[in-house]
Amino acid sequence: MDFTAAGQTVRVTVPNWAALEARVTERLAQRRGFALATLNLDHLVKLRQSAAFRQAYAAHDLVTADGNPIVWAARLAGRPIALVPGSDAVLPLARVAARQGVPVALVGATPETLAAAKAALERDARDIDVVLCIAPPMGFDPEGPAGDEVLQQVAASGARLCFIALGAPRQEMLAARGRFLAPQVGFASVGAGLDFIAGTQRRAPVWARRLSIEWLWRALSDPRRLAGRYARCVAILPGQLAMAVVQRFRTRGA
Repeated sequence: MDFTAAGQTVRVTVPNWAALEARVTERLAQRRGFALATLNLDHLVKLRQSAAFRQAYAAHDLVTADGNPIVWAARLAGRPIALVPGSDAVLPLARVAARQGVPVALVGATPETLAAAKAALERDARDIDVVLCIAPPMGFDPEGPAGDEVLQQVAASGARLCFIALGAPRQEMLAARGRFLAPQVGFASVGAGLDFIAGTQRRAPVWARRLSIEWLWRALSDPRRLAGRYARCVAILPGQLAMAVVQRFRTRGA
């Protein structure tokens, strides 16, 4: 399924959980790095606004659907995909790393959150080796010297899987830079995933996720911060669904 932002095509390349685990397993076994992004409407809004974000996204090898609207659009286009949120990917990918003996790094959040996330991963992903935890300071620039220093620390630690929890677009920008400065490392941008693992941020209830209204639950939980973001997402949704229908008919006519 293809999406368009400011003339650039963004393609969901990983259709489901099984494909994600298989591709990450293969990359780690071959000692090849990667960058994983999880596409949602907020990303599409930001991609329209930022050329730097579009450039960073283009450097990502793996892209999943992180949001039901992306899944709905793909179905309308006749190219069904599954919901694979970055925030849910931490534990499954950590278990892949543990099985292969691949060291892991955690970047983002706060020192307290990282310590709790490390403890939770060591409890739930048997034999995992978390070799590095870095909580960048406020104002951290992923494309400046501070970003390069973080990536150098990741590479020097021996980690070959790095979870980045900085929020978009900073996490994707750091991951894209990591593809060149630490090409042997797999970078997975996971948003609030480390906070959820650590228990420092509450996930939407299961019933809200099953009804596909996690976004509404989150907006009501923090309206001042999220209301504007979700309003912008809703504004672009009709256009994305319309483009999906066009893709469906183009495919049939081909």
